[in-house]
Amino acid sequence: MTDAVSPPVTGSPGTGGSAAPARADGVVLVGEMEGSGYRTPPALARRADGQTVQLTPLLYATLSALDGRRSYADVADAVAAATGKPVSEANARELVEKLHPTGLVTSHDGTTPAAPRSNPLLGLRFKVAVTDEEKTRRLTEPFTTLFHPVVFVPLLAVFAWITWWVLLDKGLASATHEAFARPGLLLAVLAMTVLSAGFHEFGHAAAARRGGATPGVMGAGLYLVWPAFYTDVTDSYRLGRAGRLRTDLGGLYFNAIVAVLTVGVWWVTRYDAILLLVATQILQMLRQLLPFVRFDGYHVLADLTGVPDLFARIGPILKSLVPWRPAHPDARALKPWARAVVTAWVLTVVPVLIGVTVLMILTLPRLVGTAWAAAGAQQDRMAAAWGDGDLISVAARALAMVVVVLPIAAFAYVLVRLVRQVGGAVLRRTAGKPLQRALAGVTALAIMAALVLAWWPSEERYRPIQAYERGTLGSVLPASASQSLDVGDEGAGTVMWPDDVALPTRGAPQLATVLVPDGGAATTDPTTQATPTSTPTSTPTSTPTDEPTGSASPTPTPTSTPTTAPQDTTGGDDTWIFPFDEPLAPGEGDNQAVAVNTTDDTASYSVAFALVWADGSEPAENTNEAFAAASCTNCAAVAVAFQIVLVVGDVDVAVPQNLAVAANYECTSCLTYALAVQLFLTVPATLSEEAIASINELWEQIAAYGATITQVPLDEIQDQLTAYEQQVLDIIEADVGPLGGTETPSPTDEPPTTESETPTESSSPSPSETTSETPTPTPSESTTTTLSPTPSPTPSESPSESPTESPSSTPSPTPTESPSSTTPAPTSASPTESASPAASPTSGTS
Repeated sequence: MTDAVSPPVTGSPGTGGSAAPARADGVVLVGEMEGSGYRTPPALARRADGQTVQLTPLLYATLSALDGRRSYADVADAVAAATGKPVSEANARELVEKLHPTGLVTSHDGTTPAAPRSNPLLGLRFKVAVTDEEKTRRLTEPFTTLFHPVVFVPLLAVFAWITWWVLLDKGLASATHEAFARPGLLLAVLAMTVLSAGFHEFGHAAAARRGGATPGVMGAGLYLVWPAFYTDVTDSYRLGRAGRLRTDLGGLYFNAIVAVLTVGVWWVTRYDAILLLVATQILQMLRQLLPFVRFDGYHVLADLTGVPDLFARIGPILKSLVPWRPAHPDARALKPWARAVVTAWVLTVVPVLIGVTVLMILTLPRLVGTAWAAAGAQQDRMAAAWGDGDLISVAARALAMVVVVLPIAAFAYVLVRLVRQVGGAVLRRTAGKPLQRALAGVTALAIMAALVLAWWPSEERYRPIQAYERGTLGSVLPASASQSLDVGDEGAGTVMWPDDVALPTRGAPQLATVLVPDGGAATTDPTTQATPTSTPTSTPTSTPTDEPTGSASPTPTPTSTPTTAPQDTTGGDDTWIFPFDEPLAPGEGDNQAVAVNTTDDTASYSVAFALVWADGSEPAENTNEAFAAASCTNCAAVAVAFQIVLVVGDVDVAVPQNLAVAANYECTSCLTYALAVQLFLTVPATLSEEAIASINELWEQIAAYGATITQVPLDEIQDQLTAYEQQVLDIIEADVGPLGGTETPSPTDEPPTTESETPTESSSPSPSETTSETPTPTPSESTTTTLSPTPSPTPSESPSESPTESPSSTPSPTPTESPSSTTPAPTSASPTESASPAASPTSGTS
């Protein structure tokens, strides 16, 4: 970047006294600005402290006439000759008095007055000069030949090809990998990036020398939140517009030279890591071209328009935009085209700077938390490197800690300066105006209260920024206060994969399950999530498979219809879009509820209730399945399957299955809930008519409940179905006696009874929900309890004299924490009641 800092230059010393006014020491007469955007081009003079002052032609002629020997009368004659206007001695005295506050002339006692310095908020701070004017001239002289067209035209062509090759052909993946794998190379890239920033300033100085100007000192300072080098090229104002633009763009040209040399080094060494230096040069060039702050792009715009200090025009331009106020004199002084360009710049830069400042204030807690975490991580790695004796890594980690902390400290400094400057300006403008000062005080208190609210210490507010956060403008407020994800956001979580399964890739995705801790992020209430816009697609049914014989001839209850018409659970799309197979159609004696939703802002329910009577002469392999899948936004898919299987008489093969699957795919802010409950019982052939009638009457209640299940909170469904199971067991036990007991060696006609909560009731205490708070798929908790002494998944052919009852637990098809166990017993296919929860929270992202 360039800066208006210059050394003292030769000037006529003043002799003191009022009879012979003189210029102050070190004042340089730059002259009239060529290519000016003013109606009357201003003349420029530079003080010894580097400050440049714009003067009217009359004042500039007066300053030019002050040599410390001429009297006021002589000065008046010289000014009249230069301007062609009559100037008296009294006029000359008045003009000299106007020059006193600028610090360009000596005081009446011959001393140089202390003139006010410009102190822009966005100026360079903590400047340290490294070279003087003479050293700058000697250092940059050899580089002036690089601006010859024979040199810079081919160089720029090569740079354009390198930019295309690195960014679009070669790429930077291998360079990034090698840099982090070899910290020495990364440290070298960082060092060269810093040195290239210094070389950038050589470009400005060499370009000024090429045009005929004399560059001043070179040094370093702090600009905004980053260290920066600078070069004083104020003398370039004596050049024309083309010379000034060459000076402004000279630094970018030298960045291009660094990129070309970097590719040459890569060609020899083949170290891909050094290609990162090309990327840093391109980024530095793009950053320098921004016209919003005092980067090279700002100076380019200023020299194109011929308006040296654009920031000084913000106030006059804004005041001139007020319809009922006359245009400010400083705005009227600009040429119409220059005023239009500057106005467009003001209307762009003011909202940008205000918005950036507000964003920095709001996100400061997150930045502080991130810097603290990053610095801690670098400290741990530095300690490990120190223990390994890797001094290069130690240096790299130490530098990384400085880089992490420096922006926070610099931003705090900028805020302090902003408060001081704004507060000082308000105090000056409200002096002697009690009402305005009181209003300013109230405004200041409101701003302080807002800052306290935005920065109040809390773990959530100072949470480090995560890699999966998008960081968009719209997410600034939630990002500074909440950990939850918005619709469309992606998150990160812990995914469990078996050791013998290959990890998925983008080209070959696989289904995953995610553990969501109780009380963790996935706390969306299912009762408030699933507000259905569709009704059950399957109605509760009573399905007899085989007509029982003897006194056990039941009368199945009629189908209960829902209160509203069924709807297609696939969301109106016949195409199966999920990366897994569609569930098979149910077989004879099976029960299945399938809810598939692909329509945004809807809820699909599928409810299947079945009462099955089976003859014990055939294998009992009834399957009860609930399947819920969703691929939509702000939607829900709910599947509830409830099956009661009553096997009349002894059965040799009993393999009931109870399955629940809840999954989603490319789903955001959605809920999937699958609940499968199955009661499998063997009953004696002598079951009374009263018991059968009671079961049928109870089933009518169950069917009515199923018809209104869309109005039932999801977390209450399983409890109610379990209660219905117990009522069925109570009816049968009242008719045939207790179903549990101890084994007896004597034969009996009483049938065995087995209640199995194994692969049958699949329900999850945490329903399958996809919300923005769940970043990745979650496993279902599936527990199965078997009340039968016989394993339900395998056939049992051992007869039993009396029923027994023993608990066991087997997992359902999804990964769970429930161990699988069965308890064999010498009983005949005892009734199995299955109640394995398998409602799994799944992710809202694909």
